[in-house]
Amino acid sequence: MKNIQNIEFHTGSKEELLPDFENEFPYIASRAYLDKYISRSVPWHWHKAMELFYMESGALEYYTPGGKVCFPAGSGGLVNSNVLHATKAISQSEKNIPILHIFDASLLAGEQGGKIEQKYFAPIVTAPQIEILPLFPENAAQKEILKLIREAFRFSGKEFGYEIKLRESLSEIWLLLFEQAAPMLAKGGAYNKSNDKIKLMLIYIHEHYSEKISIPELAAAAYLSERECFRVFHNCLHMTPAEYIKNYRLQIACQMLARGKEPITAVSHACGLGSSSYFGKVFREYAHCTPSEYRERWQDRDI
Repeated sequence: MKNIQNIEFHTGSKEELLPDFENEFPYIASRAYLDKYISRSVPWHWHKAMELFYMESGALEYYTPGGKVCFPAGSGGLVNSNVLHATKAISQSEKNIPILHIFDASLLAGEQGGKIEQKYFAPIVTAPQIEILPLFPENAAQKEILKLIREAFRFSGKEFGYEIKLRESLSEIWLLLFEQAAPMLAKGGAYNKSNDKIKLMLIYIHEHYSEKISIPELAAAAYLSERECFRVFHNCLHMTPAEYIKNYRLQIACQMLARGKEPITAVSHACGLGSSSYFGKVFREYAHCTPSEYRERWQDRDI
């Protein structure tokens, strides 16, 4: 299992870059030390791979366009393929550590278009109403799934038959998850085109954050009117485009302060936040400390 303390993204987008994720065996296991992440949170992102997680300790909030779910220690769940999501550590009394199985559906489903894929995977992967499938130990059936998720981390990549044993374990978990998802699948749900539109606009922001970004330019990136641009941001991220742009620039500023030695003024301009006086004001509101204090605090951390 790989211990991770930050998140990386594909250039020009917010699709998560998954180190060591190989086509020959598309799976990685990781333990995320969220308290060592900048701002103790993971910003909005997505990935094609499934995210099956268990809260080892602490508590975590998962945000999706559909809302927010809190996961205390001992709970867990499944984040569906390509779902836009963000997370935030919320426990102040203990370490916030989720452990994760991240895998492509093909690992268990086999050939695309095959019977297993069509019967047991496509219904969930393509279900717009299933962003997150939460699991809590108060429910007996879900408690058993959580136990299996936790136990599946016991396999070592060095042991004989590792790949087959792991795939067998994850397949058992998936069948049980499929049963849990049945009521949600029965309700049905229409695909929301806003999910594609918000991703196009996020990619535009991530490529142009250092420049001046106007709402007409941002809306045009997703072939939307300005009014529709505001509606999509509100419905998916529950904030305005300007709020997201400012927050993203501040996230970049945090990374630059923690990992580099550029002058504060250079950081503010590189992030598109303008003068050092304005940067200092909005940064204090965001991080509850000055940029210099933030750098001093985080440059001594292993991030």
